[in-house]
Amino acid sequence: MLDLNDVRFFVQVVDRGGFTAASRVLLVPTSTLSHRIQQLEATLGVALLVRTSRKVAATEAGREFYRHAIGVLERAQEAELAMKQRLTEPTGPLRYTAAQTIAQVAMPALVNDFLDRHPKVSLIQHVSDDIVDIVAGGFDMAIRGHSGPLPDSSLMQRPLANVPWYLYASPAFLAQHGTPTAPEQLAPYPSLFMLRETVVPCWHLRHEHADDEFVLPLSPRVHTGCMVTLKSNARAGLGIVALPGYVCRDEVERGDLIRVLPHWVAEESTISALVPSRRGMSAAVRAFLDYLAEHLPRVVSAG
Repeated sequence: MLDLNDVRFFVQVVDRGGFTAASRVLLVPTSTLSHRIQQLEATLGVALLVRTSRKVAATEAGREFYRHAIGVLERAQEAELAMKQRLTEPTGPLRYTAAQTIAQVAMPALVNDFLDRHPKVSLIQHVSDDIVDIVAGGFDMAIRGHSGPLPDSSLMQRPLANVPWYLYASPAFLAQHGTPTAPEQLAPYPSLFMLRETVVPCWHLRHEHADDEFVLPLSPRVHTGCMVTLKSNARAGLGIVALPGYVCRDEVERGDLIRVLPHWVAEESTISALVPSRRGMSAAVRAFLDYLAEHLPRVVSAG
């Protein structure tokens, strides 16, 4: 494999008509240039230059190699420019993975607006609730929701938004069982709970405007890791559920669900972005990351 610098040195020697002039342009000693051209000739197995005391000229093989070398250097320059442009102007494909609920509920309007702002960017979205190895999977970014700290890793982590969870129930359920007015009254009510590893079914309720807290252990009637299922269970009148406010916003507006104990927060989680490294991050990834950090909090802030 040829050294691209040797090719560049050869072109400069031919263009400048000798080693001395090329040395001044390249800021490389003439002895170094001469040695590198000799190495290039040895690699190719042909003489590229005829050296005399007065001048340096390309051989027939050297003139043919020069034509190819010019094309190689032009393509290398185009490649370098394209990479620099990726670091300054958002462009090209961006692959990211996101949890199902985040992708389906929080992201659609944001994706539309981001693409409208950056017409040279294309997004490739992978939807999965599994913890995906983004390095092995070739992803530029992962967007994950979590209640506790994410595991330590070599990935760069950037919190994007805090997500409050509230209690919800259907109007029919509350008409049948009555509407609780204090956390202490929740114990007899059937509950629905979001399944997560190492999380014991329990509501840690916190008052929004005071320091009051209340912990209620649960024996859920439904215990699942699917928010869509839990929301459907709640709409069907099977119990009270704690879900992120943005997940139930449309149902509350339509009257399908009612927020129970409206001044109490049932839980708080975080949506974070993970990227392989800050170094070498493309302009598209940086723009998407900054855009989500600015606009995602508004989308997920309230129910």
